[in-house]
Amino acid sequence: MSQEVLIRKATHQDIPELYQLMIEYIVDFYKQPRPDEGELKGLIEHLLKNPSSGQQFVAELDGGLVGFATLYFTFSTLRVKRQAVLNDLFVNADIRGKKVGEKLFQHCLDYIRENGFCSMTWETAKDNVAAQSLYNKMGGEISPWLFYEIS
Repeated sequence: MSQEVLIRKATHQDIPELYQLMIEYIVDFYKQPRPDEGELKGLIEHLLKNPSSGQQFVAELDGGLVGFATLYFTFSTLRVKRQAVLNDLFVNADIRGKKVGEKLFQHCLDYIRENGFCSMTWETAKDNVAAQSLYNKMGGEISPWLFYEIS
């Protein structure tokens, strides 16, 4: 790496590159159907226009985006405070292993601590050993709560 990785809030100028990274994350990494372009770009724009809903951070290297993280905001009734959900953390395949994921995660953690959130939660696929290794290394613990889903 010729430069230091910069972690920062996403901006409107990032939408084209961020959209491409999100497609890699959704389609290539998680093997999900390709989302509608307008809907995905609309989600990015919604977060940019409504920061109380959530925040996206990007990792920039040599003038291009190489990763992103998405926080969505909710509340914890038990703690009577806002809580953040780290919904996405993705680093381009050719840059993995260079601590970009750690920097994105730490940036999210710093953000929630600086802004008075009670905690940050996240989930990952059971077979995503690389992500589990990162989360363990960063001090994450498996929650005592079970996660359910219905469609």
